[in-house]
Amino acid sequence: MSLKLYVGNLNYKTTEEKLKALFSQYGEVTSVNILQGRGFGFVEMSTEAMAEEAKNKLNGTEFDGRKIIVNDARPKGEKRGGERRFGSGPQQRRNFRRF
Repeated sequence: MSLKLYVGNLNYKTTEEKLKALFSQYGEVTSVNILQGRGFGFVEMSTEAMAEEAKNKLNGTEFDGRKIIVNDARPKGEKRGGERRFGSGPQQRRNFRRF
C-alpha cells in the first residue's frame, strides 16, 4: 500500500485545489500534483489507511464530469506489463508494391 495515489481520467479543467478538496473528505492531503494537458495526477495522503479509504471510495466515481480512476502510484521507473518487444531482431524494411 502506498501513501501516493494515481488519479487518472481527469478533466483537463480540473484544478489541484478541486482535487485536494475531493480527497480531503477521506483525510489529510499532503500534496497534489496534476500534470497539465495529460489528464492525470497524483495525490499524497498522510497515512496509508486514509489513502486506502480514498482509493476504495473514489475509484470509478464521477468528478468534474469524468469517471476517475484511483490506484496506488507506482515508483517512477516501474512500467506496467514488463518489457515489450515487437518482432524479433532489428526491424527490416519490407518491400510493399504500390498499386
